[in-house]
Amino acid sequence: MTTSEEIIDRERRFLLPTYNRYPLVLERGKGVFLFDLEGNRYLDFVAGLGVNALGHAHPRVVKTIREQSARAIHFSNLYYHEFQGRLAEKLCQLSGLNRAFFSNSGTEAIEGSIKLARLAGHRAGGEVKSRLVALEGSYHGRTFGAMSLTGQDKYRKGFEPLLDDVKFVPRNDLDALRAAVDNQTCAIVLEPIFGEGGIHECSTAFLRECRILADRHQAALIFDEIQCGLGRTGTIFAFQSFGVTPDIVAIAKPIAAGLPLGGFLAKEEFASAISAGQHGTTFGGGPLACRVALEYFSIIEDEGLLEKVSRVGAYLQERLKSLAGRYAAVEEVRGRGLIQGLQLTTPARPIVEQGLAEGVLFNSTQDTVLRFLPPFLFQEKHVDKGIRVLKKLLGKRPR
Repeated sequence: MTTSEEIIDRERRFLLPTYNRYPLVLERGKGVFLFDLEGNRYLDFVAGLGVNALGHAHPRVVKTIREQSARAIHFSNLYYHEFQGRLAEKLCQLSGLNRAFFSNSGTEAIEGSIKLARLAGHRAGGEVKSRLVALEGSYHGRTFGAMSLTGQDKYRKGFEPLLDDVKFVPRNDLDALRAAVDNQTCAIVLEPIFGEGGIHECSTAFLRECRILADRHQAALIFDEIQCGLGRTGTIFAFQSFGVTPDIVAIAKPIAAGLPLGGFLAKEEFASAISAGQHGTTFGGGPLACRVALEYFSIIEDEGLLEKVSRVGAYLQERLKSLAGRYAAVEEVRGRGLIQGLQLTTPARPIVEQGLAEGVLFNSTQDTVLRFLPPFLFQEKHVDKGIRVLKKLLGKRPR
């Protein structure tokens, strides 16, 4: 049997050194738990960075994959198949938007959203209407267009020059927003809740002003819901939690229960700007991924998971806030539903590392933030387990 040490050593020798991995070799998962090569069990507060919203090895997902993979995994987008149109229809019904495009990932969904906004902008105001407005502290992906919109230098450094017609404004700064958006703006791009940026919400007032300015200047309002969307806030789309509807919304992570799939949805006035041949993909929207995505939404509905996300998310926030009043290292709790962050005054990675020995998988971002993206199957007892471990690991005397 291959050992963990052999697996880790092989990766170190043959893979690009792009990941600062934890010394853990995972073998399988079941429900809200993961198991390593030695059979040790871990409670999963990470869910594949938001991908495994239905946990691991959900029986209905496994059954769907088995059935569909025996029929067809991939067809070229030169031809039709049953499930891509059905999934597009489902997403349009759930969002109130009009058309969909399917990609392989979230960053590709952002790239497609930018292209669509540029096409619509040029149609409305000529080639000069190409400026993008994004937010400081944001994260949209690692391809060049997505990096160009990412308002964090650590992701951009070394890859310049990027797209040069991008203006960044501070999150929730209405005056800066009004100063940045004009008739040359083709899109305002933002995450309603920052994910990699540390679980920071855009205010409803800020989002409403984005909507007003986009309408005034015939620009697309693009929401990046790759991490915060598709149920994680307790509504299918995060924008439904805020009451502000975008023109384009990018989605990915949990939609196909772990299979690669992303996409964006658009209102007709923007969707109509694109024509055959101006965008495409080889793998996006294949029959296996789309059929599993349809099953994802059926499971969400049949198991009442949105209500569970709201209930257990509120309980998680309550328990996290109890830490803020007790431990000196805890500064603030942020987020909603099952996307939450615990702001610390000290580095967060050591707590993640120590959590492995306690059988709990936590995640850190922005150096001092513990990020919680657990599966929608979480129960209060799972939250309690995580809080007990956090209390132990914070290692501070009560105030």
